Order: sequence, then C-alpha cells, then structure tokens
Amino acid sequence: MSTPIPRSPAAVPWWKAYWPAPQKVDGRERLRGALGACLGIVITGLIGHFVGGPGMAAWIVAPLGASAVLVFAVPASPLAQPWAVVGGNTLSALVGVACMNLGGTTEWAAALAVAGAIGTMFALRCLHPPGGAAALLMVMAGVTDPRFVLFPVMLNSVVLVAVGVFYNNATRRRYPHAQVVPETPGVRDDLDAVLARYNQVLDISRDDLQALLEQTRGEGYQRRLAELHCRDVMSRDLVTVEFGTPLQEAWALLRERRIKALPVVDRLFRIVGIVTLADFMRTAELDLHEGFGQKLKQLIRSTGRSHSDKPEVVGQIMTRTVRVASEHRKLVDLVPLFGSTGHHHIPILGERERLVGIITQSDVVAVLADPHPR
Repeated sequence: MSTPIPRSPAAVPWWKAYWPAPQKVDGRERLRGALGACLGIVITGLIGHFVGGPGMAAWIVAPLGASAVLVFAVPASPLAQPWAVVGGNTLSALVGVACMNLGGTTEWAAALAVAGAIGTMFALRCLHPPGGAAALLMVMAGVTDPRFVLFPVMLNSVVLVAVGVFYNNATRRRYPHAQVVPETPGVRDDLDAVLARYNQVLDISRDDLQALLEQTRGEGYQRRLAELHCRDVMSRDLVTVEFGTPLQEAWALLRERRIKALPVVDRLFRIVGIVTLADFMRTAELDLHEGFGQKLKQLIRSTGRSHSDKPEVVGQIMTRTVRVASEHRKLVDLVPLFGSTGHHHIPILGERERLVGIITQSDVVAVLADPHPR
C-alpha cells in the first residue's frame, strides 16, 4: 500500500490561508483568560482613578486592552512578559510623544511613531504589539507632554503586570515565563541554528518550543509502539543452538556473529532455554579477574571424555527459564521488560510455540530512532 504524499503549502487553496485554525484550548482556559483580563483592567482603572484624581481625564489608555489579552490569555508568550509590557508600552509612548514634538503632518508623525516604536522595541528586547498602538495614540491625541508617558501609560502597564503575576500564578500558569533555557549542548545549538534560518519572530519562547518538540516526539514514540507488533520488529535471521551443542561451538558463534545470546531449541524448533555471555561468565567464574583468559579456555575446551567434572555442552550452562512473547503481541508490552527486569533478548514464538524470531533492546531503540514510521 502506497504512502500518501503530504500536500505542500503551495498545493493548499489560497483562500484557506485566511481561515482561522481551531484553538487547542478548552472552555475552562478561555474563561480563565477572560476573567483575568477583567480583573486586570478593573484594578488598573481603579488605581488610575485614585492616582489621577477626579479632575484627570485620561486615567487608562486604550492599548492596555490589547496588553491584557496577551498577559492573561497567552501568558507564556515572549510578547506578554513583564519587560515587554512595561518597556514596550512606555518606550513606544515616549517615541510617539517625541514624534509629535517634531512637528510635521499628522500622517507622517503617526508613521514615524509606529516605525520608531517597533525599532526601539526590537533594540531593547521588549517587542509588544500594543506598543505600536501606544505610539500611535500619542500622535492621534496630540500628546506633547512627556509626563503622560509616566502616567497613565507606565503606571497602567506596571499595575496590569502586577495583577498578571498574581492571577496567572494563582490559576497555575507560570508568569513571568522564563525566557532563558538551560544550556544543553547539541540540542541548544541545533534549535538555535533552525531559528536563525527561520529568521522570524515566534510568539513562543525557546524553552516552550523545545518542550513541545520533546513532547511531540514522545507522543510519536507512544503511537508507533502502540501500532507495532513483535513480528514487525523482530530479527528473523536466527542463530540457534541445541542442548547438545558443544560450548566451544556456541562460543565461536557468539564471537563470529557478534551477538550476546543464543536461543536453545529442540528438534521441533521449540525453545528450551537461552545461553548468553553472562552464562559463560557465570559458569567460568569470570567475575574474578584473575586468570580471565585461562578460565574461559578451560571452560570451552572439550575434554573428549564421556564423563567430565565440568560442563561440556550448552544445555549444562543455559538459562532454562526464558521470558518469551507471541509474534502477535504489541511491542509496547515488551518495553517494561527491557527497562526494569534486566532482559536484553526476548525470543518470539509463532504457531505451535515454534521460535520465529528474537527482539533485542537494540531492535526497540532502532524503532524509536527511525524517523519514518512503519
């Protein structure tokens, strides 16, 4: 069965680019954001009225509504962090006042104010979309007094951020959201290289992006493991021995094939045991380093006698209790066996309990590392 080829962005109808994507947040999160914005604006307004007094006409600025959307609805965004809100609104308003004082037509002052605000926010790492509105507001309202920047613009921004810190953390949303990630060589460099090539502002912090990538990879692993059966992964090129196979022959197979285990089968190819490198080491007492080579030679050397005081064949040193699995079993069921029970090789049985394959830890790792699902 052929695999469908993903459609490139160019193949998607142009009008679909204007259709909003569905949001991946539930009703509870939407309500949380709306209530937070309500609380932030009302507290900011009350404090603005108190500080400005009854005769003050401007006690809150309109761009703060957009700031509230960012602070309470997307608190993880780099554009919603405290310095972005306070610095972005305040500095942009200051740029707007400066442009208004330069004179000229309102159209040119407005254009220069917004452009200057964006440049300033980029330079001082406080990019905040409502900042552009704050700069434009200064021009449209004809503000020439720099004190207006301190109140109400800066005070409004500081109060809104303070409410955001309290409310977001009380509702289990981290804020401020740290924008500095732990230095992880390799992953850090790769992500930086990709972001540099992308060369666009992302409304997501780098640590969040890295966490999402890792979680997506984990979800992919789980999905792929859930879909795979043992027969899809097992090694079918089997190297087996029988009960009476001489130890010297079994040891030679382990070395020549560079494997660590040999299934032991009977004449019907049913498994009766497994012999591993650990079995050879245990029998020869190779955990004691003295005389390592000599002990191994003595173990695998055949005496040529019918009776011997040492093991001569595989059946005398093999492990008789073998954990096996059916070829129809899900691969995900075997992962705990490799991870916690110390198993490194699991023979796979087919019809009539006959050995049809074997799965090793390396096989499972290869599946997880394969970028193309089977």
